[in-house]
Amino acid sequence: MFARPPSNQLDYPRVITFINIHISLLYFSLQNDILNHRDISYISFSNQGSTFFMINVYSNSFQSALKYLKDTEVDIPNIIIMTGDFNIRDSIWDLNFPFYSCHNNSLFDIADSFSLNISKPIKNVPTRFSDNNNNANSVLDFIFLCPSLPKFNYHVINPDWRLSSNYALITVSILI
Repeated sequence: MFARPPSNQLDYPRVITFINIHISLLYFSLQNDILNHRDISYISFSNQGSTFFMINVYSNSFQSALKYLKDTEVDIPNIIIMTGDFNIRDSIWDLNFPFYSCHNNSLFDIADSFSLNISKPIKNVPTRFSDNNNNANSVLDFIFLCPSLPKFNYHVINPDWRLSSNYALITVSILI
């Protein structure tokens, strides 16, 4: 489990990344030297002599993590995945939602700056489940991958694996 240590009581992390123990030989390491934000987990790992990076994002209703990523000019090679709860509802990825969000431009600009593209799951299912029957379930969690990965559009969202009553667990299979 990786989480950024808080700098004070008001700065606790709101994003945690879990790595399966079966791949721990890839030497995962939390990196706070380049991206240091309570809502961003930036992790490196090594494979076959190369270093790769993963970014896990929680973007609150104010989109503070997206603003931070957009305002922080970094050149990070070998990012293979950016995933997270971006809290953006948009008709581009949620066919049950009829509107366009202005925040998706920022999200796609950030992904593009890391040379990542949105990956479509094998089966599109909601990732947020409303407690209110009047509100529809929605898709808020996305995965952006390096398009050269062999299994670019191969990830599964398991809505039965809910972390709480509202959120699903996303599992990703990547071949490097």
